This record gives sequence, C-alpha cells and structure tokens, in this order.
Amino acid sequence: MKPGVAIVIINEDNEVLLQKRTDVGKWALPSGHIEIGETVEEAAIREIKEETNLTIKIIKLIGVYSDPDSQVFSYPNGKNVQFITTCLLAKIISGELRCNSSESLDLQFFSPGYLPKNLLKMHPNWLSDALCDEEKAYIR
Repeated sequence: MKPGVAIVIINEDNEVLLQKRTDVGKWALPSGHIEIGETVEEAAIREIKEETNLTIKIIKLIGVYSDPDSQVFSYPNGKNVQFITTCLLAKIISGELRCNSSESLDLQFFSPGYLPKNLLKMHPNWLSDALCDEEKAYIR
C-alpha cells in the first residue's frame, strides 16, 4: 500500500493536462508518491514542479480513491502496488510547461471530449469526478 497524489489542472481553454508516462507509455494525470515528511498538498506541488516545470495552487479536493479494482497498479518490472490516491484540483500560478522529468515522454492539454484512448485505468474516474458540477469530494 502506498499513498499517492494525482493532480487535475484545467487551463483557461477548459483543457486538462495529461502526461505520457515513460514507465507504461500511457497517458495519465500528473501523479506520484507522497514522501515521508510531506503533506498531500506539498507532494502535489512538488510532483507538478518536478514533472511539468509549473508552479500550482491547490483549489480543492476531488476525492480519495482506494478501490483495488482501479487502484492496483502493475509496473512493467512485475511489481504490484495498491495506491490510496488523493486527487486534487489545481490552477497554474507560474512556469512554462515542459517535460522536466525522466518520468514523462510528453505533456499536453486535451479537451475532455477528446482524451487519448490509452489512459491509465483509474484516471478516467478521477477526471469524471473532477469535471462534474457537484461540489462534494468523492470517496471511491
């Protein structure tokens, strides 16, 4: 079991930022592990800075996700991990978007109606919750 954080960033054109990951070659929301001594917010800000070169501000909690059907992740090296992921909505404060990490093959903004087909299995659920009109946070 690992604590994780995922960040939904929506630009002024209502497009969502996705990262093409080097480990599995699929598109995903920027995400990562929470390190010892970090808060969820600190981890989110750090991960975005490391992976995208952007500085963000957290806007709200989208939800906490722990369902094994969507939260068990199999790495190409055979390691399986179940994440408990806190998903947050954030806005860009500053920075120029660029791949800052060996974890990313590409970074792009996508219209929610035209997302890439090869998204990681749990990310459509997080995006759906982030894009709904309800103000509540989800526990799934």
